[in-house]
Amino acid sequence: MTTLAPSSFLRSSRSRNVIPGFGITMGFSLLYITFLFLIPVGGLLLFTMTQSWDQFWRAISHPQVVASYRLSFGASLIGATINLVFGLLVSWVLVRYQFPFKRLVDALIDLPFALPTAVAGIALVTLYASTGWVGQYFHVYGIRIAYTQIGVVIALTYIGLPFVVRTVQPVLEDLESELEEASAALGASRLTTIRRVILPALMPALLTGYALAFARALGEYGSVVFISGNLPYLTEITPLLIVAKAEQYDYQGAAAIGTVMLLAAFVMLLVINGLQWWSTRRFSH
Repeated sequence: MTTLAPSSFLRSSRSRNVIPGFGITMGFSLLYITFLFLIPVGGLLLFTMTQSWDQFWRAISHPQVVASYRLSFGASLIGATINLVFGLLVSWVLVRYQFPFKRLVDALIDLPFALPTAVAGIALVTLYASTGWVGQYFHVYGIRIAYTQIGVVIALTYIGLPFVVRTVQPVLEDLESELEEASAALGASRLTTIRRVILPALMPALLTGYALAFARALGEYGSVVFISGNLPYLTEITPLLIVAKAEQYDYQGAAAIGTVMLLAAFVMLLVINGLQWWSTRRFSH
């Protein structure tokens, strides 16, 4: 009977995975990514490249399209910023405090994930129209919410909140409260504790949630078309223009605008990844 030396056993264990199959799983993963992402994106870019520069520029620089860019990017930025603040507060309450119906509130955070966007849009119109349950009180003072840019911001804020909460919540659960108690015991104020202890640990998660909320809002369609009113140059979002051009068989115009949104999404992801890398390096020291 032969026995393996310790070094031979280690080499043998390193050369054999506990769960084999890297080759086939990697192949299926690449196949899935190719059909789901690379082919559609590549097809969009190739179709856009068939246009001349003048055609492409006319399609993406039309005043109506530029107005839709301004609304889509601006409202998405405002909605993501609101969610950054209130998503952090909601996460803090859900993690650090016990209160009645806490599990119900926690489950309601995921409602925008499960609720069809069209249903969400109809619900928001019902609430914020001039005769709605909430909008009627603002209408008394001459403030309109539905069918204005304010309504667009509300819709994009609604669909983006879960991304911030679900990104920050696990990090808060792993953040030991003893660190805050130690900071207070050393004489630090609440503001100093938040700035020097809590925010450095949460910053990468906050940036990730912010990026996800912004990206989700930028491509939102269903919940916005009902509450925005779709007024050209005022409340018309870019995804709606893409759909409208496709319905008018202007596929080149739709592809050109879609390419701009795609490139903007890539730039945004690069910036957010850079900010995450910077925040991790800065706050880890």
